[in-house]
Amino acid sequence: QVQLVESGGGLVQAGESLRLSCEASGRIFSVDWRGWYRRAPGNQREEVALFTPNGETSYVDSVKGRFTISRDNTKKMIYLQMNSLRPEDTGVYYCNGFIIGPTYNGGTWGQGTQVTVSS
Repeated sequence: QVQLVESGGGLVQAGESLRLSCEASGRIFSVDWRGWYRRAPGNQREEVALFTPNGETSYVDSVKGRFTISRDNTKKMIYLQMNSLRPEDTGVYYCNGFIIGPTYNGGTWGQGTQVTVSS
């Protein structure tokens, strides 16, 4: 089964850090990673940290300087290092990528991992 699986979420206090991981599994040749999104309670899903088509990264203003997105193509994984977390960072975090494989090709979302930041 081809899928993206996030991990690393949890409950932390404001100012602490978390590192999220997203791994592509199944029969896959490669993944064209899009990046990380989140859905805060009562809000729509928003972009958090993305890989741009020219190989750079972009961040929503609220996380600039605190979050860092990275990837390991050999492991088919991406990461989101989140430092100086704030209560407003609370939400479900999702990874997204376009999977290229022998039997499946398409944009794919992970199931999400919950991040809760207490004040």
